[in-house]
Amino acid sequence: MSTETDKKHWADREERGSFWLMKFTALCAKVLGRRLLSPLLYGIVLYFFLFGRSARKSAWQYQQRLADWSGNSELRPTHWRVFGQFMAFADSMLDKLDVWNGKLRLEQIEIIDPALLRTQLRGARGQMLVGAHLGNLEVCRALAEIGEKVTMNVLVHTKHAEQFNRLLGEAGATNLRLIQVSELDPVIMLQLHERLERGEWLAIAGDRVPLHGGRSVTVDFLGHPAAFPQGPWLLAGLLKCKINLLLCLKKPTGDYRLTLEPFTEAVVWKRSDREQVIHQWASRYAERLGHYCLEAPQQWFNFYPFWKTDDDANA
Repeated sequence: MSTETDKKHWADREERGSFWLMKFTALCAKVLGRRLLSPLLYGIVLYFFLFGRSARKSAWQYQQRLADWSGNSELRPTHWRVFGQFMAFADSMLDKLDVWNGKLRLEQIEIIDPALLRTQLRGARGQMLVGAHLGNLEVCRALAEIGEKVTMNVLVHTKHAEQFNRLLGEAGATNLRLIQVSELDPVIMLQLHERLERGEWLAIAGDRVPLHGGRSVTVDFLGHPAAFPQGPWLLAGLLKCKINLLLCLKKPTGDYRLTLEPFTEAVVWKRSDREQVIHQWASRYAERLGHYCLEAPQQWFNFYPFWKTDDDANA
């Protein structure tokens, strides 16, 4: 089976699982409440930890490479530390429900914004915010809902975007929209341009499923080559918009630390140097992502073979 087929199979399975898990979790939370739901979710996570060999190996590999890259031996993986990463994922699922159900208060979010980007985000034209599957992106989206009162368009690679939108609307997320951008066709590009002109935000994760036919660029991440999507940097160049990084990590206290970091005023390329320019920005993004992984080592939620190699598979 080809690599492309494997990627498609993983993506299809991921979106189906995410949609039904979201629907099931939302129903259970409504009926049982978070306190009674927690043991149920953790039981499910224990099952996947014991029988999800690929996900377990992938988490082990990530922790090993983070430890080697940082030189911090305390981050080296053990079965308990890998299980802790699975548990952190379960906890993030419950946090998402709190966000969707309006139970998150602004007082629970510490905003780190040294460049005062927050004051610029409400400008005449929107900007692009690039996040990651690190921490809890839903809390970042809540900033648009309960704080800034602007529309945030989350760009996703899923055929079920409208179904997700319906569930989000039922949960009260009025200023949040998911937009499928599997293909950067003229209709999608015009739609995104119009949303930026209206002052809306575009949010996209820079560390998973490549856009536009699977275009990716290989850069160094935690000391080893890894494929990252070209999508964010292609979009930024085509839409001529500013890019800021946006990440939200959970603190030991249970509150959140949301960081807004300036990234670039523009991604500009000529036809002759486009690949080089995209490689440059993807490399810088991967370096910053590694920095934030060190701040919350167990909040990295990419449970698949990110580096696609056979080594470091000791779990």
